Amino acid sequence: MSTRDTKGFTAMAGLGKQDKERIARAALARLMEPQDSVGLALVRALGAVDALGVATGELGAGPNLEREISAVLVDGGGASSWAGLPASVRRWAPRVRDLAPDRDLETMTRLGGRLIIPGDALWPEQLEALGLQEPLCLWWRGREQPLPGSGHSIALVGSRDSTNYGASVTGDLAYGLAQRGFTVVSGGAYGIDAHAHRGALSGGVASVPTIAVMAGGVDRFYPSGNEDLLRAVATQGAVISEVPPGSAPTRYRFLQRNRIIAALASVTVVVEARWRSGALNTAHHAESIGRVVAAVPGSIHSANSAGCHRLLRDGGAVCVTDVGEIAELAGGIGERLSEDRDTGAAVHDGLSLEDLILLDALPLRSASSVEKLTVVAGLSADAVRAGLGRLGLLGLASSERGAWKRSKTS
Repeated sequence: MSTRDTKGFTAMAGLGKQDKERIARAALARLMEPQDSVGLALVRALGAVDALGVATGELGAGPNLEREISAVLVDGGGASSWAGLPASVRRWAPRVRDLAPDRDLETMTRLGGRLIIPGDALWPEQLEALGLQEPLCLWWRGREQPLPGSGHSIALVGSRDSTNYGASVTGDLAYGLAQRGFTVVSGGAYGIDAHAHRGALSGGVASVPTIAVMAGGVDRFYPSGNEDLLRAVATQGAVISEVPPGSAPTRYRFLQRNRIIAALASVTVVVEARWRSGALNTAHHAESIGRVVAAVPGSIHSANSAGCHRLLRDGGAVCVTDVGEIAELAGGIGERLSEDRDTGAAVHDGLSLEDLILLDALPLRSASSVEKLTVVAGLSADAVRAGLGRLGLLGLASSERGAWKRSKTS
């Protein structure tokens, strides 16, 4: 496809396939709103380069294109009937004159960031779970390094007007998860999001301790009151968005970015949420793609916990009260702080679920009796005794006068 400089495109002649794809997706991200199903189906049907040509009117649509788009929409769980491609092209037309992908890419370079697209080595594969609603691209501000897989990421979300209880719980959970090597994903907003990012930055041992998924462009840290925090997230972790630099964080975009938060993590934990909180929207996205949803209980008198209790009552969420329970939902106990982390993780990977739970229940300092461990771990006395024997042989637990604690090497 050829492009015209009058529309802000750089000629694609001589560029490699992935570079052409990158420029096209950069332009499409400005042309189309997030989760524009017709636009995404057009890209699936033709590829980004030709889809851009059709969307801007530079390429004609073939006779079978609408049928192909309809088939993609149906396969992606969308509506089988739609207004037709000409109506969509008219809808996109007012934005065509503002397309300048080179300018947007230069902005990212100036910010020390980058644009990644599906097919790049750095693209998070877990976003494929979104199917047709997978983002066209991600504008990424932060160090160039692989983002963690979903199994190593936990989303912590909740109300912007968090209570002291919510702030305290979120900080403790984020710090504890980060200490275990998990990446904490949230939305960069006030309240629970901000406490999640701060806790993760304080406790983080992973190369990407926290990820902030923004509703607007990453060239501007929003909200302004979190600018210093988000700057720290960009320095130590990653700030990402599916909309290009300069895009405003509209209410619609806040809701759409929630699906990315959910898809990046294996578990979405709602810490505090009102009855109709946006955090419940994130939980819905997580549930729809088969991710685990968890909720922290609060006071029955607190409106800020009504949404959490709603999730728990309706059976859509697992009740969690500490870091160990969240790590268990993620499929393991997380990485431990040790000089030889890889070796420790390999040993843990071979443990049964009961042994993982028991290991997590063992205290680090003062030893605990078998009776107390049965309560903390929720296992029978026989299961605890057998598990302690196995953990002892592996060097993960040690006994002191009949009581047990976790060994320093675990």
